[in-house]
Amino acid sequence: MADLPREIRGLMIPVANGRLLLPNATVAEVVAYSAPERSENAPDWMLGAFAWRGWRVPLVSFPQLSGTGREQGFNQTKIAVLKALGGDPKLPFIAVLTQGFPRLVTVTPESLVPTDDDGHRAVGVLAEVLVREDPATIPDLALIETMLLESAALV
Repeated sequence: MADLPREIRGLMIPVANGRLLLPNATVAEVVAYSAPERSENAPDWMLGAFAWRGWRVPLVSFPQLSGTGREQGFNQTKIAVLKALGGDPKLPFIAVLTQGFPRLVTVTPESLVPTDDDGHRAVGVLAEVLVREDPATIPDLALIETMLLESAALV
């Protein structure tokens, strides 16, 4: 336990109806929105795929995946490209639609308070937390990657 860091740099990523909290190291880049190419086999939460640095990256709407909302237009929209954690060569990156620029935060054990004590979580949610009184959702990236790989829509 002594080797674990006391603080982690994180990003609060605004999405429709909330914020996602991710480690800063997970986010490869935040880019301007460009309309993804939609696959006819895609679930509604997979908005399609777009070209990024030579890769075709699937774009996910987290609110639609988790059932917490729908996207409300694309005026301030950005795309956060995330490093995939599963090691599958077909899926080195995934992307999440954001509603603006992420905000850098420092997360310590004292600043992170779980708020989902009942154990009931939406699909794709690892935990609901408060970060210094700001509510956030920690997404279950491993599950989202699995769902994408199981989808016939990866292009």
